[in-house]
Amino acid sequence: MSVLERFLLVLVLCICLKRSEGGGRRFEHWVSGIEAAVTTYETIVVDQSGEGNYTTIQSAIDAIPSDNLHWICIYVKTGIYNEQIKIPYDKPRIYLKGGGKRKTYVVSSSHNSIETDATFISQADEIVVKSITFINSYNYPLGSNGNPIMPAVAAKISGDKSAFYRCGFMGVQDTLWDDAGRHYFKLCSIRGAVDFIMGSGQSIYERCTISVIAGFLSPQPGFITAQSRDAAVDPNGFVFKDCNVIGNGTTYLGRPWRGHARVLFYNSTLSDIVVPQGWLDGDFIGTTMNDLVFAEDKCRGDGSDTSRRAWWESRLSMDEIRRLTSMSYIDEEGWIKYQAFNMLP
Repeated sequence: MSVLERFLLVLVLCICLKRSEGGGRRFEHWVSGIEAAVTTYETIVVDQSGEGNYTTIQSAIDAIPSDNLHWICIYVKTGIYNEQIKIPYDKPRIYLKGGGKRKTYVVSSSHNSIETDATFISQADEIVVKSITFINSYNYPLGSNGNPIMPAVAAKISGDKSAFYRCGFMGVQDTLWDDAGRHYFKLCSIRGAVDFIMGSGQSIYERCTISVIAGFLSPQPGFITAQSRDAAVDPNGFVFKDCNVIGNGTTYLGRPWRGHARVLFYNSTLSDIVVPQGWLDGDFIGTTMNDLVFAEDKCRGDGSDTSRRAWWESRLSMDEIRRLTSMSYIDEEGWIKYQAFNMLP
């Protein structure tokens, strides 16, 4: 694709995304491939005041036909939406767009089962979410209601080919369940204290802010990740690329949820809240600490000194680091590269 073609593509995408904020209108949208192709999608507007197509996000999702073949945009206007929302397996190709990470909130205090009670559950493939913050308010903000510290999931992502841009995920324990599938998180904010990024997703977190609120656990540290790769042949793992780890209290970078857990912090800034050991091991039948892949490369900041890290921390080859940090790790066939919705103004 020539420079001129790329410029025209970006221009058309920007115009189309701007127009998508209108209610119920259809418009042409460019999808880039070897050659640009034209497709159409409908925009559904959610507005609590009643000036859109629906007043709740879930009612807009419910209105989308099963096994839809074309992308549909649900534009959620600014506000606090007190509801649980679920995108089921049979509703792929939804673009859920809010009015801003600090302007559009989805809030629920549901917590009885981490399997079913997340504020946001996404089961379908090919989902894009932008500019929305998901909160589980059962015990967040800390001390706001006296509820105990226990798992309370803000988002559970189980579908393949799911991307999140400028989103927020707020909770205390098990905030973001990155459950399964290939996922991309860019410019997101993720907050919690205990195992607050967990699961067996095959995911890249790029330029995200990892905000630790573990001060209340003192003198015990918190845990950022609890990754759950089951076997060495499984492709999944968490890669934190150009991220920023901040917060209060102290924290481990992670502990394993399964015996072959894999986490890499790459070219990221680690503040002094990271404990010198860095990682905590686990006890799994049939595996040892050498089966874990917990690694760091090219990190900086007061918490990045690896001289006192756990002796079993992985030393990955440059080829393996390049493989894991390349977008091809999650995007070998181009589902992000040629996605119409990854344009960040």
